Amino acid sequence: MRQTDIAIIGGGLAGSTAAAMLGRAGVSAILIEPHQVHPPELRCEKISGGVQLERLRKTGLVDAVLGAATHDDEIWIARFGRVIDKRPSQQHGFLYDTLVNTVRGQIPSTVETIHAKATSIATSDDRQTVGLSNGEEISARLVVLANGASVSLRNQLSIGRPVISANHSISVGFDIAPVGRDRFAFPALTYFAETTVHRTAYVTLFPIGKTMRGNLFVYRETDDPWIRQMRRTPEAALDACLPKLRALIGDYKISGDIKIRPIDLYESDNVVQPGVVLVGDAFASPCPGSGTGTDKVFTDVAQLCSVHIPNWLATDGMGADKITQYYADPLKLECDAWATGKAFKLRSVTTENSLYWRAQRWARFFGRLGEGMVRRARETLPRELAMVASALVMMIDSAT
Repeated sequence: MRQTDIAIIGGGLAGSTAAAMLGRAGVSAILIEPHQVHPPELRCEKISGGVQLERLRKTGLVDAVLGAATHDDEIWIARFGRVIDKRPSQQHGFLYDTLVNTVRGQIPSTVETIHAKATSIATSDDRQTVGLSNGEEISARLVVLANGASVSLRNQLSIGRPVISANHSISVGFDIAPVGRDRFAFPALTYFAETTVHRTAYVTLFPIGKTMRGNLFVYRETDDPWIRQMRRTPEAALDACLPKLRALIGDYKISGDIKIRPIDLYESDNVVQPGVVLVGDAFASPCPGSGTGTDKVFTDVAQLCSVHIPNWLATDGMGADKITQYYADPLKLECDAWATGKAFKLRSVTTENSLYWRAQRWARFFGRLGEGMVRRARETLPRELAMVASALVMMIDSAT
């Protein structure tokens, strides 16, 4: 039986980040992940600036992650077929498998990776035992469940996953290219829906390498005919939910593998158990449209690996009293509540037609429009004042 302090089950973004952080801190850890290379899938495909970058920095992986991403310097904000703002951007785009494999590349050699599935788990106040599909067993002081939507181990521990909002949203990922010209006029674009009829939040277009990537977020049933249309005739489907987009960006062609991912919002219960913690999607699902997925992952992992695990390992045992500290962590609680609130607010502001939500939509529109007007004034006013001053100098020179 292999011995370690921390057994991490799942090598997605959360599990790989935890393995990298613990390995760099000199903590004995083993990562259990069946795939040697993370396969392509539709999840987070960009990191914005501000708070998201700060959360990434806490993991110590910011340089590696941003080095594998594509940065766009400017993003255009548009609605009703017109651009309402052009703002500086700190977006960094990447395919999710590139992100995960980049993070895996930062895991020190002191962390062993076992390419197998975890098939059984037994926990106690002292040590935990994980059985693997290759017949091996691992004994660890703590098990970090970072295996996303997988349920078999959760069922063994009687950890529930009540759904907060079934079929909350649908995410669509695709490649998009201009027709009849080399490139789009914009470096990156976020176009918000024109009406609630189409149950569409927005589409965001951003570069990954030399490819323009599109992420579309809608609120529809999984059997909606529009879903089938998106797979068969994606340009017509995009025109149908954002009718004024084509007039703004010009003719376009959608290509590549079109990935469609429905999302149920859930949050796990009965999680306070000795010897095991859940991070990232294993604990709760984010709404991709609200852009909070990486926030939740980096907050979970950073707090667990830099605050709680070092404290827990300093004393004997791994009882529920220790595990409670992680789930009661103020930063985790704040991030979880913020992400859930943002998910429901985006859905309501996209689909609801009460007076309150109509006012919210117009407030957002005029707020963005006002920001754009102020930004343009700041950029053009100094040049215009300089031109006036130059003209006055010329007038004075000619008069004298």
